[in-house]
Amino acid sequence: MKKQPKYGLPTPAQVLEFLQTSTGQTGKREIAKAFGLKGQEKIALKKLLKDMAEEGLIDGRKTAFHKMGGVPKVSVLKVVEIEDGEAIAVPESWQPDDGTAPPRLRLIERKKGGAVRVGHRVLARTEQVGKGWQAHVMKVLPERTEGLMGVVEVDAGGTAWLAPVDKRVRHSSEIKDLGGAEKGQLVLAEPAGRSPKAGVNVIEVLGDPLAPKSFSLIAIAKHGIRHVFPDEVLAEAEIAAKLPLSIEDREDLRQLPIVAIDPADARDHDDAIWAEPDGEGGFDALVAIADVSFYVRPGSEIDREARKRGNSVYFPDRVVPMLPEVLSADVCSLKSGEDRAAMACHLKIDKDGEITGWRFTRAIVRIEQVIAYEDAQAAIDADTAPEYLRNLWRCWKLLSEARSAREPLDLDLPERRVMLDDEGKITEIAVRERLDAHRVVEDFMIAANVASAKALEAKNAPVVYRIHETPSREKLLALKEYLQTQGRKLALGQVVTPGLFNRFLKDVADENEKALLMEAVLRSQARAEYNPANVGHFGLALASYSHFTSPIRRYADLLLHRSLVDAFKLEQPAPKAKLPAESGLSDRDREDLSKITDIISQAERRAMEAERDTVDRYVAAWLSGRVGETFETRITGVQSFGFFATILGLGGDGLVPVSTLGNDYFKYDEKAQALVGERSGQSYTTGDRLKLRLGEANPLTGAMKFEPLDADGNPIEPRGRKPAPGRSGSGKARGAKGKRDGSGAKPAQGKRGRPSNIRHQGRKKGGKGPSKSKP
Repeated sequence: MKKQPKYGLPTPAQVLEFLQTSTGQTGKREIAKAFGLKGQEKIALKKLLKDMAEEGLIDGRKTAFHKMGGVPKVSVLKVVEIEDGEAIAVPESWQPDDGTAPPRLRLIERKKGGAVRVGHRVLARTEQVGKGWQAHVMKVLPERTEGLMGVVEVDAGGTAWLAPVDKRVRHSSEIKDLGGAEKGQLVLAEPAGRSPKAGVNVIEVLGDPLAPKSFSLIAIAKHGIRHVFPDEVLAEAEIAAKLPLSIEDREDLRQLPIVAIDPADARDHDDAIWAEPDGEGGFDALVAIADVSFYVRPGSEIDREARKRGNSVYFPDRVVPMLPEVLSADVCSLKSGEDRAAMACHLKIDKDGEITGWRFTRAIVRIEQVIAYEDAQAAIDADTAPEYLRNLWRCWKLLSEARSAREPLDLDLPERRVMLDDEGKITEIAVRERLDAHRVVEDFMIAANVASAKALEAKNAPVVYRIHETPSREKLLALKEYLQTQGRKLALGQVVTPGLFNRFLKDVADENEKALLMEAVLRSQARAEYNPANVGHFGLALASYSHFTSPIRRYADLLLHRSLVDAFKLEQPAPKAKLPAESGLSDRDREDLSKITDIISQAERRAMEAERDTVDRYVAAWLSGRVGETFETRITGVQSFGFFATILGLGGDGLVPVSTLGNDYFKYDEKAQALVGERSGQSYTTGDRLKLRLGEANPLTGAMKFEPLDADGNPIEPRGRKPAPGRSGSGKARGAKGKRDGSGAKPAQGKRGRPSNIRHQGRKKGGKGPSKSKP
């Protein structure tokens, strides 16, 4: 470690220089010792380090600091993406207090050994190259259970093992210290030593793994989702909740019959709508959104926690909110008959459904009615709806016509809905019904999202865009080749538009084939994300698009509200409260929005994975009592080790290992996404419908296995035999004793390989209710 002169409290620049030149672990103690600090100087150092962390200069850990964006010279990394053939990794341990995103390192792999894959852990030597980082792989480390969560099992010899609940992890770990846990209990554990052979120690007993709410607990632990609010956050939320609303500083909209249309069991209501004919064939409309920025100030404890969470996470049995419930479910929520603070988006919509004008104000609203989607639809259908509800449908007809004219991508893919009773037990799993009521709310939200983006652009103010890039040429060519194997042609011109895909799908008459092709089109799409640089939204066919309508559950929307506060001079200081005064954008976010948009985009992906994993576990639990039954299925993905299929009308991917397909050699045709028997000619292709018997359904991992049936409906008996000379490898999948059955793998082209929903309709309001269809 470089010796530093002892000259009292260092400057930020001196601290950064010291961290840059240090070779060992560097914490507050080492910094204080290097600069000879004592007594009050150590207290001052603590404050200095906290300020530097808040400014993004260093990380926020208390035991070991490093320059922000830096990583130790030798570090354990986790591979998170394969980008243009190169592996991208992030530090495995990265928990800065300010929620700063981990640096992304390009891996330089060794020539010997197999290529690393997403999820691999590596020990690597890191170095900074220009403004980026790269890492030289020293060793690929053994896989381990994410979060070290599992179920206690005891073998015949009395040895306890941790059976993982992550289906990607195939090996159990020996438990050295049970910590009071008993056989069959769900537990959290930690490594007992550096070597995987050292086993694990139980640190927390979670109870019955099949009890109600355990499935979401598994996802929370596996994905590292913050679900407990620190005491200081809860205390500050109570203070914020008592902020008085001043009618002198807000537009009074309490006389308007504004309506919130939500799921029946919604826990919060962050948006409401109103419309009235303007006498010229168009409408004056209003989208009122909870004014979260008034209560959650930049730099506050609530804001720090919300920033780390990024968004709320919705499970069938619970919601993990971004904000404490006193705000998310009470004070910020637009409840019927109560005065609430709102950010109001006033819209002028002409007779063609085009948005011709907008303005933004801070307002006080009093919601006329909170109504469920189904009830609103029933009132419209029965012609018993009040006039203010009818006006919403009339205005929507214009918005819908304008939407059709611009031809956004129309992929109406089914979404599973898990229904639970009061005890948390499954009562039904079915595909959600899509009503006009969902579309009404969705099109009003899109209009407000477009207006907010354009309004900020007109003010030259920062915008958190919701971007969705045009599909890459490589993905389009891959889609075209795949469609050719299905006897379909896709004419790719110089300019690719969503309408191209819509017209292609419109020509498909068979609904089952259309569903298959919709999934193929979806796989060709880029992932939607947040970014301060605008490239438009391809899926919605919009040049400028943002997220404005859900600040209770999305940090991106809160940032956009803060920018609107600044741009339209809507600041309202917190009166006599122990809260930061300003409610607009902080200087830190204004200067580098890309950093925070990266963080919240990652948080969104994490939440979607956690929600999907949980639904998979519920589906497996629902089907665990039906093992042995035969189901109508459709193949959703094919790999060399087997294929994945989903039960029609229910969902839930299950694997059919190639080893169960009988006594034949199956060649994997990647272009056609098919397994073809070399001697029999039997083929299994993505999209095929077939009857399969459910062989396994594991609620703990969400994994399922299916068994193929012969022409008479009987299970195919695998018959092992030695491979013929020259028949190993080369894309051949052996049906008898395949080297790998892929039981823990995921389909590259199946449902699990989808990018995030580019329309982003799944705004789930309640723990058990249907999603709210908003973009």
